[in-house]
Amino acid sequence: MPMSDTPRTAFEPVYARYRERVRASFARQGAMATLGARLADVAPGYCAIDLVPAPAVSQQHGYVHAGVVAAIVDSAGGYAGYTLFPEDASVLTVEFKLNLLAPAHGERVVAEGFVVKCGRTLTVTRGEVHAVRGGRRTLCALMQQTLMTMRGKADAPAA
Repeated sequence: MPMSDTPRTAFEPVYARYRERVRASFARQGAMATLGARLADVAPGYCAIDLVPAPAVSQQHGYVHAGVVAAIVDSAGGYAGYTLFPEDASVLTVEFKLNLLAPAHGERVVAEGFVVKCGRTLTVTRGEVHAVRGGRRTLCALMQQTLMTMRGKADAPAA
């Protein structure tokens, strides 16, 4: 189900079936399945992943662990970039920086990735993580990420 506030971007995908490709790739991510993360929305240059907090992904204070926050926003940024990649390419994160601004604590946590610049080899994204409680969103983390377009390399098949 798309998020109601999906941003509209100026990016045009070069591969018409980008949504199906992102969904299939996400389904092959064992890490996201282990965390209980769900692909919430995909649009050109945008991706949202959400997570219902649970004890298995929390730290000692009951907040969603920073490593889990990093994992879901890394994937959201990566898939935002992947929406704009050519058909014969896959995606790989080469770097990201994460600022943790508030505890990730709520009914759900939403990580959103936004493409800033899509180049032939490198793509820069930004990410935001919000905790949602009682319909209110609290900004928990900001990310800046660099992705590499891996031309001629498909995702590995499901194990």
